[in-house]
Amino acid sequence: MKTLFKILVSLLLMILIALLGFIAILSIMEYKPKKVQNLPVESEIPTQENIQLGKELTLLSWNIGYGGLGKEMDFFMDGGEMTRPESKSVVNGYLRGIKATISGIDPDIVLLQEVDASSRRSYNIDEREVLGQGFDYSSYALNYSCIFVPVPFPPMGTVYSGLYTMTDDLTMESAKRIALKCPFAWPVRIFNLKRCLMASYLPIEGSDKKLVVVNLHLEAYTKGDERVEQTQQLLTFMQEEYEKGNYVIAAGDFNQFMPGSREVYPKTSRDWEPGTLDESLIPEGWTLVYDLSVPTARSNNQPYDPENLTVQHYSIDGMIVSPNVNLISLETVDKGFLYSDHNPVKLRFSLKD
Repeated sequence: MKTLFKILVSLLLMILIALLGFIAILSIMEYKPKKVQNLPVESEIPTQENIQLGKELTLLSWNIGYGGLGKEMDFFMDGGEMTRPESKSVVNGYLRGIKATISGIDPDIVLLQEVDASSRRSYNIDEREVLGQGFDYSSYALNYSCIFVPVPFPPMGTVYSGLYTMTDDLTMESAKRIALKCPFAWPVRIFNLKRCLMASYLPIEGSDKKLVVVNLHLEAYTKGDERVEQTQQLLTFMQEEYEKGNYVIAAGDFNQFMPGSREVYPKTSRDWEPGTLDESLIPEGWTLVYDLSVPTARSNNQPYDPENLTVQHYSIDGMIVSPNVNLISLETVDKGFLYSDHNPVKLRFSLKD
């Protein structure tokens, strides 16, 4: 009996040592980005075309759900069961649909969220190679970098994912990553996203000012004030750029209800629920713009069925534009969540003289 007890104690100690060793290795290798980091700008078909004041342009923002959250999928963090699609071909199918949608809209500027560079959940496909084809300039900012995410079972594994900004027939002069406050403490922080803003600078013809486009994906899985703090960080950065004389547009997944959207899309699920974007935070003269006629996101507690009345819809994707940007229209493009758990959002705008 004593021998059995010693064996059990030894096994437990071995497991504990292995677990502590595992956490120690991940702690050493934890992604720790700088507060501000310059990003490389890739140019596949370089152009020297600058933005013309007064000329209409189109900007598209889309959380593509890493090419793995199409209509047939659910997600374990939102009350579902899946961590990745059944096969690589499913991911490739979603990516083809996403690429075809972008090509059909034909935007000048594209801001994508949840673009995987090499992740187990998307079968290690470098999605930038698919989505960036045909664009003149692109830049990429990591916001999720972990060699092994141990949850759920089977675990998610390796994740390298981030924000991806592309331009067509417009020069992207530079780009940088601005770190957002991380709400998680060690050791949970090791396995979580390191949220950020990605600012890209586009030159304007005949001017030393720039159009600054900010790609964003704010905190999702927290119940505190972190989303508010991250929103305030965003607005502070935008104001600083505007005071330099630049034109500023921020677009992406705010993970917060747009004002008035709770009434349009009432609660039908007990699963994940975002906060509410406080419109009073937006400075006077600036515009928070969104479209409530079509939901921008859906719940991932189950595969998508538009006839199922328990499906939760959200309006959590939108844009903020500075006073010197002329807003022409904003539209949520209804793709029926075929290729992602979000719908794309399209902005038509021009820069004021």
